[in-house]
Amino acid sequence: MRLKEEQIGRLAEQVLMALDHDGLMTLKVERGKALAAVKGAIALDLRQEADLEKDAERLLEQTLRNMGGGGDIDKPKMLRMVKEKLAKERKIVL
Repeated sequence: MRLKEEQIGRLAEQVLMALDHDGLMTLKVERGKALAAVKGAIALDLRQEADLEKDAERLLEQTLRNMGGGGDIDKPKMLRMVKEKLAKERKIVL
């Protein structure tokens, strides 16, 4: 999923507010630093997912070429399967 920087900021803000509202955290640093850390974590997760998607597409295309094109294969389903396998190997939660 591709999010703009401002969307990531709003999402991070909502995460912090929800955790604080539910009493699930106590800030030990200033709010700005905590917000920056949450933004960084979200951005990293999105980059990892984008990299995973690219790698899955590349692997699927390579496999289909080796099979001679894979004419009647359901490509979206195969892509999803390859992506799930790579995610499991890389310990990425989708």
